[in-house]
Amino acid sequence: MAAERQLDLITIGRSCIDLYGEQIGGRLEDMTSFAKYIGGSPTNTAVGASRLGLRSGLLTRVGADHFGRFIREQLAREGVATNGVLEDPSRLTALVFLGIRDPDTFPLIFYRENCADMALEGADVDEAFIRSSGAVLINGTHLSRDNVFEACLRACTIARANGARVVFDIDYRPVLWGLTRKDMGENRFVADAGVTARLQQVLPLCDLIVGTEEEVHILGGTTDTIAALRAIREKSDALLVCKRGPLGCVAFPVQVPDRLEQGVVGRGFSVEVFNVLGAGDAFMAGFLRGWLRDEPLEQSCSYANACGAIVVSRHGCSPAMPTWDELQQFLASAHPHRLRDDLALEQTHWATTRVGDWPHLTVLAMDHRSQFEALCEQTGADPALIPNFKALALKAVDRLAGGDSGFGLLLDGRFGMRGLEAAADHPYWIGRPIELPGSCPLEFESSPDVATELSTWPANHVVKCLVFYHPDDPADLRERQERQLLRLHDAARQTRHELLVEIIASRNGAVDDATVARAMQRMYDLGMRPDWWKLEPNDSANAWRNIEAVIAANDPRCRGVVLLGLSAPEDELIASFQAAASVPVVKGFAVGRTIFADAAERWLTGQIDDEAAIEDLARRFSVLVDAWRAAKANHEAPLTA
Repeated sequence: MAAERQLDLITIGRSCIDLYGEQIGGRLEDMTSFAKYIGGSPTNTAVGASRLGLRSGLLTRVGADHFGRFIREQLAREGVATNGVLEDPSRLTALVFLGIRDPDTFPLIFYRENCADMALEGADVDEAFIRSSGAVLINGTHLSRDNVFEACLRACTIARANGARVVFDIDYRPVLWGLTRKDMGENRFVADAGVTARLQQVLPLCDLIVGTEEEVHILGGTTDTIAALRAIREKSDALLVCKRGPLGCVAFPVQVPDRLEQGVVGRGFSVEVFNVLGAGDAFMAGFLRGWLRDEPLEQSCSYANACGAIVVSRHGCSPAMPTWDELQQFLASAHPHRLRDDLALEQTHWATTRVGDWPHLTVLAMDHRSQFEALCEQTGADPALIPNFKALALKAVDRLAGGDSGFGLLLDGRFGMRGLEAAADHPYWIGRPIELPGSCPLEFESSPDVATELSTWPANHVVKCLVFYHPDDPADLRERQERQLLRLHDAARQTRHELLVEIIASRNGAVDDATVARAMQRMYDLGMRPDWWKLEPNDSANAWRNIEAVIAANDPRCRGVVLLGLSAPEDELIASFQAAASVPVVKGFAVGRTIFADAAERWLTGQIDDEAAIEDLARRFSVLVDAWRAAKANHEAPLTA
């Protein structure tokens, strides 16, 4: 039966929006901006489990609102099955406001009055969905309401009847049981016999029970940890795991000894505590990665402790969860006490949690600004018309792409904002320039603080930066430009935007087969890891092999390369595709003037209307797309005997 299961794990319960204060070290009252993540312990664990390679799903309710849609979309992006995420038209998605004041103080306020996830009931538990999984996980907080208690018991009963395992995360939040003031969400323990009695009702159904010492106390009904564990053992044969923070964890497969240290001890990891919120969910995901695959108990403990250590070093809960590659890297290498300073680990985290995959990418680039202004001056057209023409770019892309996410659009925020806004409702790749057109040394067309500018951009806008850069530039010019690029790279990471660096070397000097690869290596040596590169067309296969080798040696997880057009005639550009297409790291192109130059001039001068312009753009774009795909197919075709 296990081989037929579609999922390894279904988590059940809370699913909300975490609004995390971005200012660190102050009161929640003094925080002025908040980062939005999906949250709720079962939701975090489902994400963490998926990132570690388990097939996870979630059973919950969300509101029929923007935040409910965000939860569903983000879960899908994380690879979590959403067929158990039910839409509640009568209730809103829950919210939580959280802050980081100091290593011991994490204020939070739950906005959960009549929220969607607490309306989950027995009828919401689809037997086929539960049967599809090898395990279900329930959380103690959700047992505080009769209807959700019923839903959890029904799911556990179905799971056990079908040979699946039941996991219980004690997850005690006194405020959600009505035991503290509503502004005391961070309080982790209030003794209450009623809560203990309610939680203990599920113990006979459990195969694994996990909690902190405080959570063990509420479940066992005493603040003596050993006595509490023994009280739990009297009612359950489950594997008991007690989390002890930096001391690691202790597991009790059978009897509970006289001292905690006499259990199976999983080693802890000494790291600076930045944010404890979400660490327990990461611990659970790590433990389940080993336990559900029947790995040794000690190994499961090691995974769990490492995942918890990684997450306490970061902002947020679900976005901080490590991936499998990241976990292996952490376990295999030394790391600083202040884990956020481990740049290699942070790069792995970033590169393995980016959303989307583009095995091929063809982009209509219409982010030009100075060129459009020059065209208006040349033809006498009104520059106020430029935004209207640029808005046609999305329509042309959509006409050709028909929803294919392998297509994209590159538009600027000065003239192309209407197109960028409309693109939010489409699945296409979106790029947006940050550089001041033509600047060399590089300047930004934005606030002097580039991170301030990027903080206003939607998360799915890829930051594109064109730099006229040659590795043999004079030292003062090269260093000025490199400082700007490093500022931008840091800003993009801080705001969680992908970065595309476009290099045009030919304007600054002679170019041979090694020139662009040398320029890229220099940027890698400086610590940059752009997500994308946009490079000049080149008919030399050796040049492309050099570029591929540099990327493979420095950042094998790089998204890839797209070609720029440099206003080259169509036939010349198509001819250059052959050499570039021979290299797998080149994913496609982002071409502009070759496609739009003629249509733009005729539209701005009133010779053609919107429909004719859209048709012309789509037709010319289609010619290049077909040529690129043919070139790729030629190189990817299997060899015949």
